[in-house]
Amino acid sequence: MTDILFRDGGGGPDAHGLWRKVISTDRFRHRVHVRAEERWQLSYDRLRALNEEVLCPESLARDPRGLAALHEWTSVVDGATATVAGIHYNLFLGSLLDDDTSAARDLTGFAALTRTGTFLCTERAHGNDAAALETTARYDRERDEFVLHTPHEGAQKFMPNTSSAGGPKTAVVAARLLADDRDHGVFLFLTPLSDRDGTLPGITVTVLSERVGSSVDHCVTGFDRVRLPRTALIQGEHGELLPDGTFTSAVGSPRKRFLHAIRRVTVGKLCMSASTLGGSRAALAIAVRYAGIRHISGPSAGQRLPLAAHRSHHARLLTCTATAYAMTFLHRAVTDRWITHAPEDRADSERLVAVAKGWITWQAREITIESRERCGARALFPVNGMAEFAANVDGAITAEGDNLAIWCKAGAEMIFGHPMLPAPPPATGQESLTDPAFLRRALFAAERHWHLAARRDLRGGAGGDALGRWNHASAAALALVETYALGQAADAFATACADVTDPGTRTTLDDLRALFLLDRLPALSGLLLVENALTTDQVRALPDAVRALTSRLAPHLPTLTEAFDIPEEYLTSLPMLTSV
Repeated sequence: MTDILFRDGGGGPDAHGLWRKVISTDRFRHRVHVRAEERWQLSYDRLRALNEEVLCPESLARDPRGLAALHEWTSVVDGATATVAGIHYNLFLGSLLDDDTSAARDLTGFAALTRTGTFLCTERAHGNDAAALETTARYDRERDEFVLHTPHEGAQKFMPNTSSAGGPKTAVVAARLLADDRDHGVFLFLTPLSDRDGTLPGITVTVLSERVGSSVDHCVTGFDRVRLPRTALIQGEHGELLPDGTFTSAVGSPRKRFLHAIRRVTVGKLCMSASTLGGSRAALAIAVRYAGIRHISGPSAGQRLPLAAHRSHHARLLTCTATAYAMTFLHRAVTDRWITHAPEDRADSERLVAVAKGWITWQAREITIESRERCGARALFPVNGMAEFAANVDGAITAEGDNLAIWCKAGAEMIFGHPMLPAPPPATGQESLTDPAFLRRALFAAERHWHLAARRDLRGGAGGDALGRWNHASAAALALVETYALGQAADAFATACADVTDPGTRTTLDDLRALFLLDRLPALSGLLLVENALTTDQVRALPDAVRALTSRLAPHLPTLTEAFDIPEEYLTSLPMLTSV
């Protein structure tokens, strides 16, 4: 099972082995009795420990699969370390490497982590509409410099991690490129923020109050006419500024230039998804182990039974486990799609990454909450490792594009930009409700229904009112995105199962895949009945089918979660799992 879960791009489990080994060391043991500032410093100490294991940081920054794996494992033990690692390697170093003039830059300090990189895009007044941000970088032709400036409080950068914690820092800052009073759109600018003596002149950093979850040094950062050399501009096909102020670009609109400048956010979505994968699987592994060692009174006098003996307890964890497998397989498939996509498929691939990010992180929140509840009051204490997982997922849901916003964008694009599925054959009533192929066919009907509904609703909106038309169609469009995501997860699950040769393992995985799909069908049963994708008798039989699968899979639950391969060094450091 472990080999199946971590066979990533054909590389086998060893593609994840490095990061699993690192988090197994004492440096990554769970710590709770430290102040916020000490935890911030700890995340940077751990970042440097990760960096010691990296042969070439620049190669890691160019490797979406390696970056995702780093997040998947570090989030098991410390969400803050995953956050600062993603910012440094992907958003900061990756943006510099994407610059057409990167060969002329000295990246030694960033690769050695004598300077930590950060990424400043979001502003107080501009989050999901970051293309409208107001920080400016005005070109001074006489001095061949840019003047980076925050014009008002709403333009202050509202992002981690610019405090003095962790040592000297440099940022790539998103700002409007102004030359001769012309606004050329948003570009990134390499900007030193601090040295060993503190924040540099013209830069103001205000540390924000501590947030829930794994603590990172969140700050508000402003610039007061900070001068930067012309080489600070991160250039590429989206734009180049010559010394005489001439601007050239192969990208037509300012919005497209902005999206090109921040294109590292797509890999960031893969990383955010991966971080919640690791955290939710760890939460499940803890909850299942706890269910086996925690005993309570049984129905007979004097009887003591493990929590896991109760269907009301293990069925919920089993359903979560089925979802965790589907999330993992979807993430593998989407990562491969992103790495291998052709240039003409970039827009579709970016949309798939965004859809998967929304679905995976939302599922992770449900799993971490359920796992925490199944462990009772002890899981509320941070020392037992469970309390921060759900809050960390909340951070990922918002980071790299708020889930609802990116799903709205995906839904709007899919209404007419995504192929309509053909109508599946109607159900006869003879199909087995534990047959994953039949259950997947039912999802086809749901996706097609919502696709047709979204097109109808968009056309039915008031003419000349773009927002009104979208509002009229948005509910159906979002339902289309959700059913599409479910279908993609089911297909990725099927692909993973197809590679399994051991009959017993294949049977267990097929049952788990069927349980994953069956868990979604009750909410869709009315629609599927109308669409003839299920018969009346099949709808009535859904609870019996779930019960049968749960009975078959319950004995395998410990094995299924042990396959997550959470380091024993970490699990045995949690008091909840060593004493009851």
